[in-house]
Amino acid sequence: MDSAALQKYLLRLFERHDVELEEDEEDWLVTDGDFPAIRASWTPATADAPGRLDIDIVISEERRIEESFAGFGDGDAACRDALKAFEQNTFHLVLAACWYVTDDRRMQITAWDIGVRTWDVFIGPFTVRGVDDAVAMPPEAMASIETALKRESLTPELHWVRVIHRRDSHGEGRTDVLLDNEPWPTGVQALSGVDWPAVGDYTASAFVMLDVRDY
Repeated sequence: MDSAALQKYLLRLFERHDVELEEDEEDWLVTDGDFPAIRASWTPATADAPGRLDIDIVISEERRIEESFAGFGDGDAACRDALKAFEQNTFHLVLAACWYVTDDRRMQITAWDIGVRTWDVFIGPFTVRGVDDAVAMPPEAMASIETALKRESLTPELHWVRVIHRRDSHGEGRTDVLLDNEPWPTGVQALSGVDWPAVGDYTASAFVMLDVRDY
């Protein structure tokens, strides 16, 4: 899928949620000529890897959210598969945290006290790929992430966490956690004792966003 088709897809996706974006000359979709802005790019599959959808969301001059999603299938079907994963896993959270359009059916919305500040927190569900997506992920996973975040000294701005747990057919598991796009060893350590389901070869992924509350 080329950049023009991706751009059109995103425009329509946001329009369905009453957000009008504008196209600029560099394939970004901007909000009233400013941030937040979003852009997608697609890398087709190779012999060694599935296709990859990269989503960039610029929230300020110096900060951007970077997300990637695998797409399985042939041709444009693989890209649509990755776009579906983006919609299910990330879209509604960034829509709430960056564009202030909130659908509480798509996420858990709560408030946490971290340091001296209160934060609005948007917690997406785990999405599972590779096995039956009805497999439940352990609730202690997000509870552990909450505990770890409450020990961080977060700057008073938007933050985001990506949790990915991969398990192969041999029962070997690996957990990665990113905080603001960067590896977060504290998050990995927090999840070290989680009893992930042993149900075969799968990837489970969840997204969390935190925004400091204005008074």
